[in-house]
Amino acid sequence: MTPAIRLRHPYLDHPAPLPFAHRGGDADGLENTATAFRRAIGLGYRYLETDVHATSDGRLVAFHDPTLDRVTDSRGTIGRLPWRAVRRARVGGREPLPLFEDLLEEFPGARWNVDLKAEAALEPLLGLLRRSDAWDRVCVGSFSEARVARAQRLAGGRMASSLGTRGVAGLRLRSYGRGALPLDRLLGAAVRRSAVCVQVPERQYGIPVVDPLFLRAAHALGMQVHVWTVNEADRMEALLDLGVDGIMTDHIDTLRAVLTERGSWVTP
Repeated sequence: MTPAIRLRHPYLDHPAPLPFAHRGGDADGLENTATAFRRAIGLGYRYLETDVHATSDGRLVAFHDPTLDRVTDSRGTIGRLPWRAVRRARVGGREPLPLFEDLLEEFPGARWNVDLKAEAALEPLLGLLRRSDAWDRVCVGSFSEARVARAQRLAGGRMASSLGTRGVAGLRLRSYGRGALPLDRLLGAAVRRSAVCVQVPERQYGIPVVDPLFLRAAHALGMQVHVWTVNEADRMEALLDLGVDGIMTDHIDTLRAVLTERGSWVTP
């Protein structure tokens, strides 16, 4: 059972465990498209996960890769292309890349977990959050601790964020009772910069990340633990039994069925 944790930001104002539609879910391979997100919303998902890159002219695109090559019918690096070129690309040969601004507008009841993929996307994202006053609807994360720290500083404490890589390492050390080590001081700084959750894989390089010690350490600091990317029902069940606070999945039908069976599916 997930313990009660003091609500540190309105973004988390939803009964745990939180179900996240990772890149909108696996909708016929149309990841990070409006079609995928519409399907997730239609199934009752409130929390959607995506990534953002900025085009060369500063438009904020919801897309995972730095290049268009893997999943679209176009080629090139998003950060080196203007929006007029990027908007012609089609995911799976069918769906356009959405602007994050359009997604915020189309799904006003959704909460967004945003991976800030590139430094160039930082200012456009913060500008969008200011214009739309969407601080309560977005949680920002990045593998770059420095990038998240800059975003938190510029947001003036209004933004929810997750721990970066060094913060996760510090939390792992803290969970072993080694709080005096230097990495744990980095964790303390990250917490002071308003991190409200830690988002991690179940295992990294074959080594377990999420275990009772890790969960206890995070919860003691008032942070939720969200695990990515979990697509098998048995692993979802095991993690929920362990007490995680959220699961990100490509298989949104499976996670909904698991949570429904457990009486934990909450319709917005």
